[in-house]
Amino acid sequence: MAIIETNRTAAGVSAGRVTSVFASILGAIATWNDARVTRNALSKLSARELDDIGLCFSDIDRIATRGAR
Repeated sequence: MAIIETNRTAAGVSAGRVTSVFASILGAIATWNDARVTRNALSKLSARELDDIGLCFSDIDRIATRGAR
């Protein structure tokens, strides 16, 4: 009786390493999306509303990308 092994790793890369790469990519996408949503929400506010929360238009990009650093 012949046996065929079907549980091979791709080019010697372990499954844990592949999972880590995908988790890294998904984390980067989630961080980018959070910054995008924050930037859009703050951009919709008027100068007066931004001043009420202690920000100005030049602060929007810094605040939106703060979590990415």
